[in-house]
Amino acid sequence: MYYSHGYWIMGGILMIIFAVILIVLIVWLAARNGSWGMGSWSPGPRRDPLEIAKERYARGEITKEQFEEIKKNLMG
Repeated sequence: MYYSHGYWIMGGILMIIFAVILIVLIVWLAARNGSWGMGSWSPGPRRDPLEIAKERYARGEITKEQFEEIKKNLMG
């Protein structure tokens, strides 16, 4: 059978379009999920360091002395 070069060109163009769509989709999903490795596009709300220390103390991750030292350092 005889195939025109038009079919080869059209197939190549469609492959390029498909690859571009696939790359755009992957980048969009990665940005949406914030999975860039070094962080996300939006940092989110900033948490109070003293609240974080209180949570860590409540979970037993730090001792009372460590909590008091952190609190003293944060308060000035």
